[in-house]
Amino acid sequence: MTSRLPEILIEPVVRMALAEDLGRAGDVTAAACIPADARLRAAFAARKPGVLAGIDIVRCAVLAMDPKASIDLKLADGATFAAGAVLAEVEADARAFLAAERTALNLLGRLCGIATLTHAYVEAVAGTRARIADTRKTTPGLRALEKHAVRCGGGVNHRFGLDDAILIKDNHVAVCGGVGEAIRRARAAAGHLMKVEVEVDGLDQLDEALIEGPDVVMLDNFTLPMLREAVARAKVNPFGRPVLEASGGVTLDTVAAIAATGVDVISVGALTHSAPALDLGLDALIG
Repeated sequence: MTSRLPEILIEPVVRMALAEDLGRAGDVTAAACIPADARLRAAFAARKPGVLAGIDIVRCAVLAMDPKASIDLKLADGATFAAGAVLAEVEADARAFLAAERTALNLLGRLCGIATLTHAYVEAVAGTRARIADTRKTTPGLRALEKHAVRCGGGVNHRFGLDDAILIKDNHVAVCGGVGEAIRRARAAAGHLMKVEVEVDGLDQLDEALIEGPDVVMLDNFTLPMLREAVARAKVNPFGRPVLEASGGVTLDTVAAIAATGVDVISVGALTHSAPALDLGLDALIG
């Protein structure tokens, strides 16, 4: 079961989005058309099938506008649902509810889209050892929420930021003068809990990296034959087998073949930078 997102991570994002939408005068349409004492009962419903992520956003957005609202969350994050499924039912002050509607739908649709796309990638590699991981290619300000959505879809998280693991990329290697030197410098600086990963773009760099014993090697834009050879070389490496991560241009059409080479992790930037928002809506409930 996917753990719930802490409220402290959701609330600032929701409040910022509400403030952006309300502007300087609030919802002038609702103020003009809706009686001040009107109530609204409605359901957040799915127009398409998907995987749920961020359902607590509904509660946070509605309660920010109407602290006395009644909210019934029908499903938990990580659940799959069919088109037409009711995700949550809400009864609240009508003006307040309508002011919160778009913020809740925008954020919930975004996260469900990420979870749904991640689930498709995870299903595509089922039966292999490979796990699907995200990247730092996230929407600024939404990283914690978007990475939560990846977990809801069955994926795993890569780094959350620049401070939680050492990842030596090609430009680091260029400045250091080589893969081996970069790894040695990283090892000297890393604490006992800090993982060291290095990106390599060819088998010659892989051989240089294996001698230094990194925790993870990122195989950047390797062809399928190169990936299979990398797995074979890592398996017999006398300095220990690192985790092998395939990365670069991965799509749903190619991910199964990549997984079949025997790599451990496949990182996919598209999970967060290209996932389409899932189509959700708010339906008034009468009676």
